[in-house]
Amino acid sequence: MNKESRVLRVAVDTLGCKLNQSETEVLSEKFILAGYKIVSSSDDFDIYVLNTCTVTHIADRKARHLLRMAHRRKAEAILVAIGCYAEQALKELSEIEGVKLVIGNNEKMHLPQFLKDSGLIQINRGTGKHTESLNRVFRTRSFIRVQDGCNNFCAYCIVPFVRRKEESMPVERIISDIKDRVSHGYKEVVLTGTEIGSYSYNGLNLKGLIDIILTETDVSRLRISSLQPQEITPDLIALCKNSRLCSHFHLSLQSGSDTILKRMKRLYTTADYSNAVSMIRSAVQDAAITTDIIVGFPGESDAEFEESFDFCKNIAFARIHVFPFSRRRGTAANIMPNQITPQIKKQRSDKMLALAGESASIFHNKILGKNMPVLWEQSESGIWSGLTCNYVKVYAGSDEDLTNKITEVNLEHIYKDGVWGVIIK
Repeated sequence: MNKESRVLRVAVDTLGCKLNQSETEVLSEKFILAGYKIVSSSDDFDIYVLNTCTVTHIADRKARHLLRMAHRRKAEAILVAIGCYAEQALKELSEIEGVKLVIGNNEKMHLPQFLKDSGLIQINRGTGKHTESLNRVFRTRSFIRVQDGCNNFCAYCIVPFVRRKEESMPVERIISDIKDRVSHGYKEVVLTGTEIGSYSYNGLNLKGLIDIILTETDVSRLRISSLQPQEITPDLIALCKNSRLCSHFHLSLQSGSDTILKRMKRLYTTADYSNAVSMIRSAVQDAAITTDIIVGFPGESDAEFEESFDFCKNIAFARIHVFPFSRRRGTAANIMPNQITPQIKKQRSDKMLALAGESASIFHNKILGKNMPVLWEQSESGIWSGLTCNYVKVYAGSDEDLTNKITEVNLEHIYKDGVWGVIIK
């Protein structure tokens, strides 16, 4: 690529979890401060950065596809792969045409400096104010990393191998980050991490952290990302008395069969899970409980799958993310006997996905007729979409610019993947 004196345009795409989204957000700000301009991947770009995921082979495949698509879109652009897949597949990603840098998790936040030191580019630092630059990539929700790493080593999971050991961020830094986001207009903050339920800093746990955030910041909404059932406590649930804490709990399940959970090396039973759900529902009105399910784990019998299916049906989740088991090199499950065939995985996935749709519809019907605040995000042809505190997607018609506004909405009827509402003036 020829050296240029103009400000270079960087597109940053993200695959995977909310932690990746948080890190992409921070990285984008670092690019802006270094003099780059952030653009959409659908716009003209000089540099394309993909923050990758490697939880499943499908995530790997998506990463390769997006990088090839970016090269076809602009052959002379510099392509950079960062993140979890980059952590373990340097050679594979380096061989994709156009990819000039492959950087793992530990170093990816230094990417703007790496690009400068590499000699691949020369930038002219922007003259606009930092806040003006941030407004150009403005979003309604901000993802704040409070923790990283996982020490659990579940049998199927590659994450402990591609992210460092557990580390919790200092409370002062988290509060400062949230106050910064609020000053830039963000209405909702999502606390993210690989295993945020294990947050521990100077004796402070997750409950203590949330308490401090609600006390010391003015963020309109605070949302917690994924937890495990053994991390649900009465003290944590009691914080939901503060309406700013979102009534949405993503509780990782993975299987509704105790024998499968044991082989997965999960740290709870289905009884533990049911108790956590009961604790939430008895204390939090209209709480949404969402989850992840793996089908086709090695050795999963028809009876164990049906047991998992029935458990999910009885829990009545608001949303279920269904994943066919994906072999990951280096994990215990990769070499387990009795691997399930792709055909059976698909059959089980289809059945579980049908249940997911049915469960979501039941949950949506339960909240019809109620009034709930909605944080509006975007519009298409005069129809706005946004999210309730309990993570239901709401649509409404309005000629007003509702971007990043919270309004009270009456939820009228099922619409698309959510509900249709009428804004209460």
